[in-house]
Amino acid sequence: MTKIIDFQTDPSKYRHWRVEYDGDVANLFMDVDENGGLFDGYQLKLNSYDLGVDIELADVVQRMRFEHPEVKVVVMRSGKDRVFCAGANIRMLGGASHAHKVNFCKFTNETRNTFEAAEADSGQKYIAAVKGACAGGGYELALACNHIMLTDDSSSSVALPEVPLLAVLPGTGGLTRVTDKRKVRRDLADIFCSTEEGVKGKRAKDWRLVDEVIANSKFDDTVAERAREFAARSAKATGAGIKLGPLSRKIDESGAVTYSLVEVEVDRDGRKATITLQGPTEGAPASVADLHAQGDQSYLLRLARELDDAILHLRLNERELGLLVFRSQGDAEGVLAHEALLLANRDDWLANEILTYWKRVLKRVDMTSRSMIALVEHGSCFAGVLAELLWSVDRTYMMEDEFEGDNRPMASVTLSPANFGPFPMGNDLTRLQTRFLGTPESVEALKGRTGQPMAAADAMEAGLVTFAFDDIDWLDEIRIFMEERASFSPDAMTGMEANLRFAGPETMETRIFGRLTAWQNWIFQRPNAVGPEGALQRYGTGLRGDFNMERV
Repeated sequence: MTKIIDFQTDPSKYRHWRVEYDGDVANLFMDVDENGGLFDGYQLKLNSYDLGVDIELADVVQRMRFEHPEVKVVVMRSGKDRVFCAGANIRMLGGASHAHKVNFCKFTNETRNTFEAAEADSGQKYIAAVKGACAGGGYELALACNHIMLTDDSSSSVALPEVPLLAVLPGTGGLTRVTDKRKVRRDLADIFCSTEEGVKGKRAKDWRLVDEVIANSKFDDTVAERAREFAARSAKATGAGIKLGPLSRKIDESGAVTYSLVEVEVDRDGRKATITLQGPTEGAPASVADLHAQGDQSYLLRLARELDDAILHLRLNERELGLLVFRSQGDAEGVLAHEALLLANRDDWLANEILTYWKRVLKRVDMTSRSMIALVEHGSCFAGVLAELLWSVDRTYMMEDEFEGDNRPMASVTLSPANFGPFPMGNDLTRLQTRFLGTPESVEALKGRTGQPMAAADAMEAGLVTFAFDDIDWLDEIRIFMEERASFSPDAMTGMEANLRFAGPETMETRIFGRLTAWQNWIFQRPNAVGPEGALQRYGTGLRGDFNMERV
């Protein structure tokens, strides 16, 4: 049986990161155990990383938000001498399957986006304190921080050497952040991204590759001073954190996954997974104090954590299940009540963190390279934040009128204020704005229907669902669609769906996930990179890659 990649971890299991808390400042040390690779066959030397290192980092960043809301500044540093981070491990990349490489890059992108957005979302500012070589994915870690400080000595530099050294691209947004975020001049960026040895000292500052260059003798003191300055300026709301305990999860022999609020049913013959979300069984907390008392067991936080884990599990461990089917069952009014408490108390740190976590989870769904549909059945609870899934997917099917022998409440869709702002896509538009890009007046009209459960006819008329079928046609229509989808090339489907999902303006995020990821996906399959004489395979042998020089 193939090893299951588990995205659940906690500080007691960390092998690659450690955190030292000092009031409102946290020092995050990257200290990779070179013998702690996720798979056999390589060592994680020079603070290089694989997916296992990034799974821990993602957990650190998440816990920083929920367990340590007092933290206003996070200083990312190396726990090793003379190297900050050498980037993604080359031996790992050389031996990994194409699908693993692509999914690895996507997850690392999402993790970097999470701490990059921490200042805007949560008031936590990240500083990269770079001592030693900072290359490739190591510089991409620094680029995602809000502020980069580089020591001025003979060995410390920043570099993106992937193109000249490995014949691939920086995999986690480096090219895009250099131009869009750091606003490095194009010709200087061209030099930087085609030079193996990187850039040091004052030139790195002059080229906008870092924010500060500090003499080595003053570096540690200046970093500490800067962290205190940033923390003093922060207006972040704080309080006592909550503990994120382990998820309740069981995986049976068929591959089905059961959580407390999420169920994943696997149909290998049909190449699909059905994800069912359960509505709340208890009423919403009466107050923010009650929300805090519930901790990680509050309904919307628990549901977000379980859905997040399910999506990641399916991405990495169930790659031949090309269709994800979203269902829900439960009390729609209960969902809205839980949501309303959060929306009414966004100035409370925990309420805000749960909402911003849902923003990240929904983006994770958007970025998942699977065909996706939603079924709005009788008894469903697609309301407010859960209704966002209806516009994340490629098509939505809804039950119309009564079904024989079905005594559940009639299928409905209910909008809330959550559908008009708190959960933007990567294009900085809401899913409704993206859906109705050609008719923005439709979104304004829908605001007037907030809180009104819409049955199939109304939802169809409003453009909120794709099809509505009665008892006679429901099963046949869905079966035909699923069989057809399963027969298409998954490569063509991934390309088509990614192009159709992100209408509207291009942002740094859509460039990273759309344009850059698409090119990297292609390059990862080309012999110039991964062939037996390609640069990625010849790395470390003393031989350069033998390239097919034809431009395509």
